[in-house]
Amino acid sequence: MRDGFVKVAAGTPRIRVADCHYNAEQIFTMMREADQQGVRVLCLPELCLTGYTCGDLFLQDTLLRGAEEGLNTILEATRNLDLVAAVGLPVRDKWDGKLYNCAALIQQGEILGLVPKVHLPNYGEFYEKRWFSSGKDVDHTITLCGQDVCLSDRLTWACEEVPDLVIGVEICEDLWAPEPPSAALARSGATLILNLSASNETVGKANYRRNLVAGQSGRLLCGYVYADAGEGESTTDLVFSGHNIIAENGSLLAERRFAAGLTISEIDVQRLAYERRRNTTFTPPARDPMAEAHCLGVGRVSFHLKVGETKLTRYVSPNPFVPADAEDRAERCNEILKIAALGLKKRLEHTRARTAVVGLSGGLDSTLAILITAVAMKLLDRPESDIIAVTMPCFGTTDRTRDNAVELAQRLGATLKRIDIGEAVKVHFRDIGQSMEDHSVTFENGQARERTQVLMDIANQTGGMVIGTGDLSELALGWATYNGDHMSMYAVNAGIPKTLVRHLVSFISDDKGSEDPKLSAVLDDILDTPVSPELLPAIEGKISQRTEDLVGPYELHDFFLYYAVRWGFPPRKVFRLAEHALGRTYDRATILKWLNNFYRRFFTQQFKRSCLPDGPKVGSVTLSPRGDWRMPSDAVAALWMEELEGLQ
Repeated sequence: MRDGFVKVAAGTPRIRVADCHYNAEQIFTMMREADQQGVRVLCLPELCLTGYTCGDLFLQDTLLRGAEEGLNTILEATRNLDLVAAVGLPVRDKWDGKLYNCAALIQQGEILGLVPKVHLPNYGEFYEKRWFSSGKDVDHTITLCGQDVCLSDRLTWACEEVPDLVIGVEICEDLWAPEPPSAALARSGATLILNLSASNETVGKANYRRNLVAGQSGRLLCGYVYADAGEGESTTDLVFSGHNIIAENGSLLAERRFAAGLTISEIDVQRLAYERRRNTTFTPPARDPMAEAHCLGVGRVSFHLKVGETKLTRYVSPNPFVPADAEDRAERCNEILKIAALGLKKRLEHTRARTAVVGLSGGLDSTLAILITAVAMKLLDRPESDIIAVTMPCFGTTDRTRDNAVELAQRLGATLKRIDIGEAVKVHFRDIGQSMEDHSVTFENGQARERTQVLMDIANQTGGMVIGTGDLSELALGWATYNGDHMSMYAVNAGIPKTLVRHLVSFISDDKGSEDPKLSAVLDDILDTPVSPELLPAIEGKISQRTEDLVGPYELHDFFLYYAVRWGFPPRKVFRLAEHALGRTYDRATILKWLNNFYRRFFTQQFKRSCLPDGPKVGSVTLSPRGDWRMPSDAVAALWMEELEGLQ
């Protein structure tokens, strides 16, 4: 359970209707299997000890006594398991004479509490009000299996060893109600909701159920484990498929239908707790129902679990910014292009800029910038010639990138300017006493700043504005020349990470393939060109400076960026996830090397992000000092680097 990962399961045992002894055996066998697989929280179906379809047998003392005996058998058989399980059974309350459809939360021979179902269906094929009473506002102690147990719809359970793990329970129809109990439970601290269900199968219902569970986990910023009745239930009128679902914060983690057994994944309660901290609309209720629970004097029950390493089985994307599904990826690319272009359209309209000036290098970032600018011009119903594409060859420029820049500008219909800045840079170097043989950072930055000066002056000449080309990944690493390519009048790529830049250009290439094969061809060649600032002299006409050799693979850095910034994960957890997702591509030493580099650069280069030009936010991660990321430029990285040293 380290790093906040808790292995959970939804289980559907094979049962027999009304055969409590048999069902108890099936349940404790499943609990043992779950424990062997490292599961720490298990949710079982509604009324699984008796079967959901017992009908009027629920009113029989024999069945109710059998259910209690079955629960007692389970408690004895699982006394040594380090596992919390929610088991469904009917419970007769001798205090008020009512019968409740309950979930019993059990651990190591102890009943931690009973949660009664609140919303009872009494329509269509469901007639629960015929047998059961609503558990709304029920809150007192009863005796069950020889134990004094709290029966309450207000309980949550908190793990002492993992403070972010707080469990809440609701039962089937409770989720379908206008005001599900899980909403109050989550606002009162529950990060993991268990739903014991007996939802029958009809055509189209599974999709609705899936969306409902995933949506509720997203609204409540929680993990949600939904366990459905399946094999063994009566098929007199209904069929139950055992549709088990595990979701987290709106995402489906695991699912199973038409089969008995366990559905297992890991819920990241640390991630959920972080998201709740940053979400100011997720607040405790004004009237906290948990604080008012008086059963046994508590509203929250503590339990203990041994802390160990949780083996991860959940999928962790190696490219968190890029959808794996081709259709989803195309949709994402199309949406980003529209968002960025609409932002630029507004800025061009507002400033009444007559031109949009783009420094075109023949690399990926400037290519995407001019493609977005072309879309903005179409939205404005203006000619592409209002785009001024400026290519500025210097000491490191190769024929390949220069020719691609020229071809791209021509295919788009932009106004092309070629300005060789070599002589201007040499004059500047003579003025400041910089040797042409000294290829230090001054040699590189002098060229970058000269290019920015040229672009700004052309914008002044033409009544235009300079369109920035730097991307989100470069901003995270500070891989930009301060007051050079770092500066523009509107930075269209500022919210787009490098891995996504590549897919966007590829998407446009595929989209334009039949319409303009020559444009598609030049885009493909740009995609095949190594990422480079081309600030050091070429060697035999080839690029001598490869960015990823210097700062590390962008695939890794974008992964680090997503989890370190979007989710606030500590270095140890980012490293663990990187090994899980990218361990087949990069070895441990390589990942750790570049993770160290990421944190070092991220902290030391904040001053560049503190004065960024405006640019559109397109995704969940942005480093704008006016938006999602506010950090002092002199923040110290010592704590983060110390944690990384511990991983060596």
